[in-house]
Amino acid sequence: MGFFSRKQDELAAAGIDPARLPPGQYLTDRFPVLHAGVTPKVDLTRWDFRVEGLVHEPLVWSYAEFGELPRTQVTADIHCVTKWSKLDTSWEGVSVAEVMGRVGLRPEASHVLVFAEHGFTANLPLADFLAAPNLFADTFGGETLEAEHGWPLRLVVPHLYFWKSVKWVRGLRFLDHDEPGFWERNGYHMYGDPFREQRYWGD
Repeated sequence: MGFFSRKQDELAAAGIDPARLPPGQYLTDRFPVLHAGVTPKVDLTRWDFRVEGLVHEPLVWSYAEFGELPRTQVTADIHCVTKWSKLDTSWEGVSVAEVMGRVGLRPEASHVLVFAEHGFTANLPLADFLAAPNLFADTFGGETLEAEHGWPLRLVVPHLYFWKSVKWVRGLRFLDHDEPGFWERNGYHMYGDPFREQRYWGD
């Protein structure tokens, strides 16, 4: 019996539906960090969140203004392209739906490019970006999100591999086409469905 088959059997024995674990993944109770040394230094007095591209009017929120938006809580499973999964993670922040209720999106918009500190970007089809329970989180497990995990704000898109859940997010650019982000330009899949193992180009 292979490693992943054993893991599926262990889940069933523990009363967890094995269907929650995508193929090729293993469960962890940890929250691994894979990018030592790149955590940005953030000045909240200068921090802003921008919405641009195919919108009727660009928007800018300061940190204080974004923090005044209505908040929500989400519990979701997350799956990293490096093959770990973590079940029932708890997040709190501002839902994507709440933000988008303030955005005048033009009808030709079909994709969003999420941008972050250090020039990082990730692409998403508009329908996936708008899906529940996506949110912009500043809290994880009931505690302020740690800087290494994306504080002061992280996008959370649980149904795709977790590189799409952009850390240190600073804004959104709406497009009428799909445009690869940082990892997508460097070998990762344009979409990233964990249950179809869309990890890399050609998957």
